[in-house]
Amino acid sequence: MFQNTFPDKATIAELTAKMLWEIGAVHFRSDEPYTFTSGLKSPVYIDCRKLISYPRIRSAVSDFGVATVLRDAGFEKYDCVAGGETAGIPYAAFIAERMGLPMIYIRKKPKGFGRNARIEGDLKEGQRVLFVEDLTTDGGSKISFANAIRDAGAEVTDTFSVFYYGIFKDAPRTLASHGMKLHYLTTWKDVLAVAKKEKLFNAKTLKAVEAFLDKPLSWSKRNGGVDKLPSRENG
Repeated sequence: MFQNTFPDKATIAELTAKMLWEIGAVHFRSDEPYTFTSGLKSPVYIDCRKLISYPRIRSAVSDFGVATVLRDAGFEKYDCVAGGETAGIPYAAFIAERMGLPMIYIRKKPKGFGRNARIEGDLKEGQRVLFVEDLTTDGGSKISFANAIRDAGAEVTDTFSVFYYGIFKDAPRTLASHGMKLHYLTTWKDVLAVAKKEKLFNAKTLKAVEAFLDKPLSWSKRNGGVDKLPSRENG
């Protein structure tokens, strides 16, 4: 019954990519590239935060997220859903509501006063946590969040993102080495496929985007950015 209720992975990937295009969440700027927190320069940027302002789209994305996680990881695997500060918080709330689970969120750093906590909400020792963010690039930022969950005595084996860049091939392996499996809805490959099909990028733009996606670190270096991502071994 479940398999007949939700679209397959390819359909989910295409529909999510179309939603990103529809609301203007796909941005291109080759003459003045975007700079990621890692120092990477990129001509393209996905703004998943925009999705939360469109009720029908955010509802579809949340349903797709739950379907993907349950299908790939199991129905009775989690006791709690955690969001990463800040963009992961609304998605964690949407998914927790649909799964009928408690929700918490994880700060990037302790707040520096009061309890000096990184975890907000009621996380109990031994709980199994699904960690949620809006997107994944190289996967490194999730390690620190996962460490905070584990330091609190809980477990985290799976992480979900609406969007996965899909250009850093070591990301799933990096997460796996820290005990997490990555689940996601769509990638740059899917977004680009929609752009080609519906002629949303001109030939010049398409060429620049493909050059970056093919060799992101080389493209970054040529445009004044880093050519090596920082190590995240210790979060």
